[in-house]
Amino acid sequence: MNSMKTILVDAIDGLILKDGTVFEAMHQLLETYPQRKIVLTGANDAQFKQFNLHLCPYDLFTLKHNPEKTDPRYFEILLQTYNLKAEDTVFFEHNPLLTRA
Repeated sequence: MNSMKTILVDAIDGLILKDGTVFEAMHQLLETYPQRKIVLTGANDAQFKQFNLHLCPYDLFTLKHNPEKTDPRYFEILLQTYNLKAEDTVFFEHNPLLTRA
């Protein structure tokens, strides 16, 4: 059994700041871990450009607000897409509504 958890990171206000730059302190912290990182967002195409999400140094996952990240289906689709189990992930999120178990 693999004990290496996949790290999920919120994009906007997590790894990517609202001005479209990478939050370097978070990036440096993430780089200390060898695990796979996936950055999560709901960004649509216009927001992808607005926030410079192409600068994201890791895999980027979006469903373009269909559904929103506040909808449990977002995470069900994410886990299915990457063939992950929830217990095999760690999630860094700035929104306290999404960090509740």
